[in-house]
Amino acid sequence: MELDRIGLLLVPALVSAGFACSPSRAQPPVAAPAAPPAFDAAARKALIEAAIARLDSDYVFPERVPAIARALRQRLSAGRFDALGDPKAFADAVNAVVEPVAHDRHMRLFWSRQPLPALDAGGEPDAAAIAQRQIMMRRINYGFRKVEVLEGNIGYLKFNFFARPRNVGPTLAAAMAFLQHTDALIFDLRDNGGGDPDMVAMMLSYVVPPDTEIDRIHRRDTPVDRQMWALPYVPGGPWSIDKPIYVLTSNETASGAEEFAYDLQQMKRARIVGGVTAGAANPGGFFPLDRHFALFVPTGAAVNPISRTNWEGVGVKPDVAVDPAIALETARRLALDALIAGATGERADALKALLQPPSPNAAGPR
Repeated sequence: MELDRIGLLLVPALVSAGFACSPSRAQPPVAAPAAPPAFDAAARKALIEAAIARLDSDYVFPERVPAIARALRQRLSAGRFDALGDPKAFADAVNAVVEPVAHDRHMRLFWSRQPLPALDAGGEPDAAAIAQRQIMMRRINYGFRKVEVLEGNIGYLKFNFFARPRNVGPTLAAAMAFLQHTDALIFDLRDNGGGDPDMVAMMLSYVVPPDTEIDRIHRRDTPVDRQMWALPYVPGGPWSIDKPIYVLTSNETASGAEEFAYDLQQMKRARIVGGVTAGAANPGGFFPLDRHFALFVPTGAAVNPISRTNWEGVGVKPDVAVDPAIALETARRLALDALIAGATGERADALKALLQPPSPNAAGPR
């Protein structure tokens, strides 16, 4: 079950497929005026057993499941959950038990006050739920927040999640066409919680050579890892495979956004500027446990072809570590330095003139 098929149940505004959004920000929508359903000891036990069963059948690291199950059942039998009549507090308590055992930033139990949409026999939401999600995704422009050309002919693109290519492809193509003639490019992922790995590959295809191996996804049920490659063609043509690139990060940069930064860093194709990222590397999907609870289960593990590992638990460490609030100004100055190094005459003088002390608003848009 991929996240784009059921992500609309909990975090439709933040993610689209494959990779989950930032664990710190992935909260289910709260409907205003509905009372939560009855939640008692029997319900708590049933949910824990349902979560264990789901992990047992789908978690990418099955060898970790016995320890997770043991920790949850021990706390249940010891009465550690007895006082938790509030379902949201129960979900938080379960997560607090699981995280130090699983060491997996993606695995998480979610509660939604609103009943989750029913799924058909194939595990799909109904057509009305899918249509509603598409309307909402269009209203937020599939996460694309800003595209502009900064002084010095430096491109700037801010987007907050990686939506499915078949939905967001035209928006991405329009943004990259607008930036086509810039001399350097800044990707702002400081608020990007992740999304579809196919969209990660599509975006990377604008800035790395065609047919470059980007990543591999290991799954427990297949003997061969899925390989992700740069596309041989992208709408409008590539931006550049050698012009300077900078990626802005923070501790809110998670999952697929981390992959984008990590892959470029491993290829030595970009400089990462800002803070250490969230450290959530294992893609998966949401699985409903009942009408109000769903469990995010990592069903795969990212494997970078260069490092042979990933960023799980440690995050992507920036090449230039600065407060994320000033990462844009820092990257802008780094880009100007790089462009000055390759410029002569009037162009060099014009670029040098832009290296002035930052204004009070130099932190830039967030």
